[in-house]
Amino acid sequence: MNTAFNDLPLDTKLSAWLDDELTPEQRAEVDAWLRDHPDDTARVRLWAADRDALQARLSPALDEPVPTRLEQIVWTHAPVEAPSGWLRVAAMAALFVFGGALGAGLMWGWQDRAATSRAASGWVQRAAVAHAVYVPEVRHPVEVGVVGANAIDSRAQEEHLARWLTKRLDVPVKLFDLRAQGYELVGGRLLPDAAGPSAQLMYQRIGEPAAPRVTVYLRRPDSATPAAFRYERQGELGMFYWVEGPAGYALIGALPREQLLAMAEAIYRQGQN
Repeated sequence: MNTAFNDLPLDTKLSAWLDDELTPEQRAEVDAWLRDHPDDTARVRLWAADRDALQARLSPALDEPVPTRLEQIVWTHAPVEAPSGWLRVAAMAALFVFGGALGAGLMWGWQDRAATSRAASGWVQRAAVAHAVYVPEVRHPVEVGVVGANAIDSRAQEEHLARWLTKRLDVPVKLFDLRAQGYELVGGRLLPDAAGPSAQLMYQRIGEPAAPRVTVYLRRPDSATPAAFRYERQGELGMFYWVEGPAGYALIGALPREQLLAMAEAIYRQGQN
């Protein structure tokens, strides 16, 4: 193995792995490391989510023509009359967008993911609609509740829910434990999906049933669904979605990105066990 590569910091290796800048031998070494270190695997997935969110935000600017005056300033440094008023503000904004997009491109190595984003959009939109429909429900938020009269009854309901959804989806369904993040499982339901049955698990804040709920949408993904972590925001709703093994996941909630991120990490780690 190349000694210089071995001497690189771990984050540098992981970043190069994410950007597909390694030799086959180096990539195999990082692959082996990621298999044995799920925490680093989760970090890399979240880097990919940040990259894709940045691309989604800035990529439209890459297709816009650069104003002639701005080209002169940036590329040729040709003497031009200094802009004033709103022209100066517009030039500064254009420089920020252009420079940010260029810097992001150099850092991450832009790739065209428009096709996979479109492929995922239908699934994610259905997950968002299901969230909006069922989260406000007070008496019937789920089809199978897991809150029993005692711990034994609750456990029996959880086992029933997991077995039922696993059988209907033909995908192993785990009921994720988000109590460390302050949320408890309410229950779940079966939902229709264009690619077959899907499921929704609902969680609520422990001791605060009126607080914003979060849902986890599960389905068997089609071949066009991107595997890497993605993050989107639609109004108040934040959404992390990804594919792991035979299942696709979408975590949705009207919560800050950092809170959803902690839940997504927990779900991913539990899915590895």
